[in-house]
Amino acid sequence: MGRSSEGAPGGSSGTVLGRSSEGAPGGSSGTVLGRSSEGAPGGSSTTSLDRSSTTAPGRDPSPSGLPVARAPRVADPVAVLLTAAEQLGTAARVCELAVQHAGTREQFGQPIGAFQAVKHLCAQMLVRTETARAAVYAAAVTADPVDVAAARLLADEAAERGARDCLQVHGGMGFTWECEVQLHLKRAWVRTRRAGGGAESEELLAVDLLA
Repeated sequence: MGRSSEGAPGGSSGTVLGRSSEGAPGGSSGTVLGRSSEGAPGGSSTTSLDRSSTTAPGRDPSPSGLPVARAPRVADPVAVLLTAAEQLGTAARVCELAVQHAGTREQFGQPIGAFQAVKHLCAQMLVRTETARAAVYAAAVTADPVDVAAARLLADEAAERGARDCLQVHGGMGFTWECEVQLHLKRAWVRTRRAGGGAESEELLAVDLLA
């Protein structure tokens, strides 16, 4: 198995499996599996099977043209945009649920929607939803990674904060299994942690602004 080739023709010395070629013609020295080519013509020293690289040739995901090693990791824009669309749907749904409950639930002889605090919650939910809707629609048209990142951030905020405000409008009933509000809140939490959200989108926007 070792098959030491000492004294083989050409003066090569080494092992067949390891294929150490010390003293081989041309003065090369190395191992075939490791393919260390120390002493190769031109004085270069490389490892053939080591394909690791700090840069991805031909690919620069940074819109600013920065080197790949310094650019933030960019997730698939299509997946990020689809997640933003899902978050937008959640934001619209919880806004609808909050307004519906505020118009039917009564306290002190009148609907809770008549109270200013509840009105403000519902109005803020609507503003965040429509802002996110405009951003998501624009990103779907332009397909620009920066627009997608901005849409994702706005949609995540609209979904998560909207679900929390909707839960506030429903009160303690919103935590129960018979109410769908708690499901929307949990799903919004999960989606915000998908690839392309949070810090990733913020870094991409920061690179674009500094370019």
